[in-house]
Amino acid sequence: MNSSYAIVTAGGKQFRVRAGQVINTELLHVEKGKDVELSQVLMISDGEEAIIGTPEIEGAKVIATCIEEGKARKIIVFRYKNKVRSRTKTGHRQPYTRLLIKEIVKPGGKVRKRASKAKAATGGDN
Repeated sequence: MNSSYAIVTAGGKQFRVRAGQVINTELLHVEKGKDVELSQVLMISDGEEAIIGTPEIEGAKVIATCIEEGKARKIIVFRYKNKVRSRTKTGHRQPYTRLLIKEIVKPGGKVRKRASKAKAATGGDN
């Protein structure tokens, strides 16, 4: 099992993603079947090493394919004020974009990395 993952920001929310995973994000207005490049990568981990951005990792990206755009289940919003006969019933369906994560691309540049266990135990570089 591949234990590499990335934490990305898409549509104002953060997601922990792996290659092959399907996620629902806020509506991104992408055609079905087109590739999307998520460049706001906050962290990448491959099991042994983690790359942490400040706040983002320069040069890192996650490539995903748009599976579909749709609407979520309807929620009912009911406002009621007693004694004044005031009632309002409305519904809302949140639009979303469903993405299939294809690959996580690491940066080629210099980034901050997680300290190894040996450095953490001795107190780091002194």
